[in-house]
Amino acid sequence: MREDATGHVTQQAGSCHCRRVRFSVSGDPKFVTRCHCDSCRRTTGAAFSTWAGFTAEQVRWQGDPPAVYASSPGVRRKHCSACGTPLSFESDRWPGEVHFLIGVFADPAIYTPSSDYQKDEALPWIAHWKEVK
Repeated sequence: MREDATGHVTQQAGSCHCRRVRFSVSGDPKFVTRCHCDSCRRTTGAAFSTWAGFTAEQVRWQGDPPAVYASSPGVRRKHCSACGTPLSFESDRWPGEVHFLIGVFADPAIYTPSSDYQKDEALPWIAHWKEVK
């Protein structure tokens, strides 16, 4: 992670689990949101996914190129072909954007979600997640 003189993050790195596919992003994300859709659940194996969205110009891929899976028409999900880690989401609905799962960043804690997407598909217990201790 690189910061400027004010402590503002200017660059953040990330990778798959085996580190063969690596990437970096520059600047702030356009958004950070939790997605509750069935498709995200199935492709990540998680109850919901948390995404940080960047413009394609902010993204630099390094190492091995990610594999691409077309999960539905106009949707491309990138992952590592060696270890299977899901990395990113791109869609014709949001051209020129790359959305990364925050768990693949070196420091995912800097990304705090400010919204929920597809709340109508959320698992019934999600509304109570803050109450779980």
